[in-house]
Amino acid sequence: MVLLHVLFEHAVGYALLALKEVEEISLLLPQVEECVLNLGKFHNIVRLVAFCPFASSQVALENANAVSEGVVHEDLRLLLETHLPSKKKKVLLGVGDPKIGAAIQEELGYNCQTGGVIAEILRGVRLHFHNLVKGLTDLSACKAQLGLGHSYSRAKVKFNVNRVDNMIIQSISLLDQLDKDINTFSMRVREWYGYHFPELVKIINDNATYCRLAQFIGNRRELNEDKLEKLEELTMDGAKAKAILDASRSSMGMDISAIDLINIESFSSRVVSLSEYRQSLHTYLRSKMSQVAPSLSALIGEAVGARLIAHAGSLTNLAKYPASTVQILGAEKALFRALKTRGNTPKYGLIFHSTFIGRAAAKNKGRISRYLANKCSIASRIDCFSEVPTSVFGEKLREQVEERLSFYETGEIPRKNLDVMKEAMVQAEEAAAEMARKLEKQEKKRLKKEKKRLAALALASSENSSSTLEECEEISERPKKKKKQKPQETPQENGMEDPSVSVSKPKKKKSFSKEELVSSDLEETAGSGSLPKRKKSFPKEEPVSDAEEAANRSIPKKKRKFSSKEEPLSSGPEEAVGSKSSSSKKKKKLQKFSQED
Repeated sequence: MVLLHVLFEHAVGYALLALKEVEEISLLLPQVEECVLNLGKFHNIVRLVAFCPFASSQVALENANAVSEGVVHEDLRLLLETHLPSKKKKVLLGVGDPKIGAAIQEELGYNCQTGGVIAEILRGVRLHFHNLVKGLTDLSACKAQLGLGHSYSRAKVKFNVNRVDNMIIQSISLLDQLDKDINTFSMRVREWYGYHFPELVKIINDNATYCRLAQFIGNRRELNEDKLEKLEELTMDGAKAKAILDASRSSMGMDISAIDLINIESFSSRVVSLSEYRQSLHTYLRSKMSQVAPSLSALIGEAVGARLIAHAGSLTNLAKYPASTVQILGAEKALFRALKTRGNTPKYGLIFHSTFIGRAAAKNKGRISRYLANKCSIASRIDCFSEVPTSVFGEKLREQVEERLSFYETGEIPRKNLDVMKEAMVQAEEAAAEMARKLEKQEKKRLKKEKKRLAALALASSENSSSTLEECEEISERPKKKKKQKPQETPQENGMEDPSVSVSKPKKKKSFSKEELVSSDLEETAGSGSLPKRKKSFPKEEPVSDAEEAANRSIPKKKRKFSSKEEPLSSGPEEAVGSKSSSSKKKKKLQKFSQED
């Protein structure tokens, strides 16, 4: 008897369930379908065999990617090998996705089944999964599903292999839209400006040139010989410029106001800017096609190749198409209409815009389109699956199409495909070697620039470090000098100076009157003459006038040093002489101070 197991993939892990012996026909009955919705009845049919939770969200994302790609992950392999019976012939495994079922059957050897009864059972498992697994709530299961869905979508968008093809698809779509819009706007400018200058429409056929001329000319009555040179620049034809000048003088158009001209000129400038943007977009498309599909671009052109990629969805999808599908790609309506009415099927689709079909004779258009579709299919496969993009194969395939076209016209036998491909392989190898040499040179240049930049940075950092060291040395030297100057600035003379006076440093010399300075000098001399006697009584003489205290503070320190030096030398009657000489010097200095004041 074959045991039926069901594999269920959830955002939190894999679940393996076993079905009890129930006939498949009875499972499809409406009563049994209703019992799937009831948890109690559903437990009688299904029981949980094993549950393998995912360790983290990253592991869950890896398993989800593996299941979507039809690959058996190691976690899934371990679960099936551990909990399924060893006799593989007696096991039937039900899965929801046929791709993963085929992978399991190929790698592990278990018979897999999808659809029918399995889909009904998986519907019930999905409904009652949080009740089948212990410790899992409905809220946590929903959160896990939401998180895995976001991470899966983000990874698919981020690591999309067709992300470069998407740029080509959008560019060619915008290019086609711009062509339609520019054509419509140019016709509007022609009709609007034609009321004023109708002869210009017959002279100039190009839409962009017409809009530039309408913007430049403005009022036709103001057009004269001075503007002829500018007209030649715009038209790039002296005869047309002369014809425009002659037509402006004898024009049948009506007069137009200034405000109408302003609106026409502004609209013409918009059309001109759109046509310029269309040219830049075409340049961008050519560069993209040369990077993504160089062989297809060399064979059939950038615009037609981009349209084929856009119609197929991506370059990979185009490479998967057979040549018969590439031939009628873009003519699906005509194909199905011909199949419906039993008429003739279309011979070409988008490849009709290539130059080869237009150059061929009417009887050979079908042949050359079939041959060109074959070469386009080969070129798209080379571009899609080659590691180094090169246009060598496209150029050789184009030569083959040219030879086949000349064969239809003249009967000249073309070269064999084998010989052409051998030549292409040799040239491709040479081109790859040349590209490798260029890349090596670029890498060497980049390394040299990097070395120079690193050397400059190292030199700059060494200079900065040396400058910072010098600054630190200067800063460390400055406080040392200040410490040496402090004891010189505030000497103490045997306790004669008041501590309050010695601490407070005079910032600026104050100017005093002569009388105050004389009285302070007399008191200083008297004090210096009787120093040993008044040592003990010095603290008692505190009541001193404010003027005298200020004078004591304003006395320069050099004088105090002088008196300190003279003290050990002067003794007895010589003190008076020293004091007199000092008083005379003080008077002279007082006179100098008074003169400066």
